[in-house]
Amino acid sequence: MIDLITSLLAITMRAGASLVYATVGEIYTERSGILNLGLEGMMLMGAVSSFAVAYYTGSLVLAVLMAMLVGGLLALTHAFLTVTMRANQVVSGLSITLFGSGLASFLGQRLGPAENSHYLVGLVGPKFTPIAVPGLSQLPLVGPIFNQDPLTYILYLLVPAAWFYLYKTRAGLELRAVGENPRTADAMGVDVVKVRYLYTTIGGMLTGLGGAHLSLAYTPGWSENITGGRGWIVIALVIFAMWNPARAVLGALLFGGINAVQFRLQAAGTNIPAAYLNMLPYLTTIVVLVAMTWWEALSKRIGAPAALGKPYMREEK
Repeated sequence: MIDLITSLLAITMRAGASLVYATVGEIYTERSGILNLGLEGMMLMGAVSSFAVAYYTGSLVLAVLMAMLVGGLLALTHAFLTVTMRANQVVSGLSITLFGSGLASFLGQRLGPAENSHYLVGLVGPKFTPIAVPGLSQLPLVGPIFNQDPLTYILYLLVPAAWFYLYKTRAGLELRAVGENPRTADAMGVDVVKVRYLYTTIGGMLTGLGGAHLSLAYTPGWSENITGGRGWIVIALVIFAMWNPARAVLGALLFGGINAVQFRLQAAGTNIPAAYLNMLPYLTTIVVLVAMTWWEALSKRIGAPAALGKPYMREEK
């Protein structure tokens, strides 16, 4: 029984890591008042670009940086359309998803040896391997927490740092002010346009990093639609977390845990069709999201930024 729990915990941590990156990034983006529905396309582009760099150069560091650069550029495009051009944020985000998904598929078809340039399934390249922390990795039950890949270890610092920055610093206060009432924040001397550009781009970089974790650590390699809809799950997890980076971990671990269970059930040869088991993580996320939203609506503490999705035009002085 202990071995089963340990195994499930290990899979849960690995499955949830990419979601935590993207969820924290989207929380910062939405806290600035910008809704980004382009996460699926950004994660796919982060995955394919990081894998391509790792495959052809052998450098995992360059691969991670490329994923962050690509995610940041796509987010910057979204920021330009929604902040400067004041385009509809939903339409812009969906366009980013369609563009990113299509481009990732196109680029993925050209990975591999020149003599076999058509789409390759299961192409494998360099990857991050788990690093065990001496002593801690041998602890019962919680040992898998200390036997993870480097990108997962970074989250142990990123999440508390993201929470502290958002709630305990002046910059975090300004960010929340822009998301709640940009006109008042502007009157107080906060550059609303700069804040929205900055945190939308940072959110995109973290989302691209989440995609890189998929292709370099969780399921090393490249295959079409490697994200499996995780970008859309992140949108739900942001609401589940009530725009709080600390709660994002709980939502991501919930998704990762259900994912681990369905893999175990499939491996055990259960009579439940595989298609239904594959639905479990997404169905569970929807059920929990609906339940949380209903409960928070009753208590009037859902926590959504008041200016989320609303363009801001500065008045002439």
